[in-house]
Amino acid sequence: MTDTTTLRTATSDDIDAIDTLIQRSYMTLLKDDYPPSVLVTAVPVMAHAEPELVEAGRFFLAESDGRITTAGGWSEEPPGGMAAVPHVAHVRHIATDPAMVHLGGGRAVMTRLMEEARAAGMLQLQGLAAQSAVGFYEKFGFSPEAETLVELAGGIRFPAVLMGADL
Repeated sequence: MTDTTTLRTATSDDIDAIDTLIQRSYMTLLKDDYPPSVLVTAVPVMAHAEPELVEAGRFFLAESDGRITTAGGWSEEPPGGMAAVPHVAHVRHIATDPAMVHLGGGRAVMTRLMEEARAAGMLQLQGLAAQSAVGFYEKFGFSPEAETLVELAGGIRFPAVLMGADL
């Protein structure tokens, strides 16, 4: 991270800015691995911060010069309404501003959410990674567990890779 980068817990006042960041990030950074038809249908549906995660203090932001550069959080509940498994947490919405990739914001946010999940008694962390993000997850000790199709509202299916790591 740069000298002017800070890490903080998101608040409800940040939700609109987080949504904008996630949408811009996904539309730009996923374009090499997904056809435009998938991006234009899936990103608007999935690129939203979940207010309950923000309100629970489980969503974190990296900022540089007062601008949000990276966002991400974790939950005990898996995405998509699946049943929770004791001591297994889930990465939610890691996104970095395309102009700020490889500057440490993603590393800072992922490290923080892993520390917070571990401190809350979680033993494992899973994430549904976009194909473009598999390498990023692997840097934190995650391994691919399965390729999957994430079922989104409106019958939209988004190809992803289920990643897992021990905490």
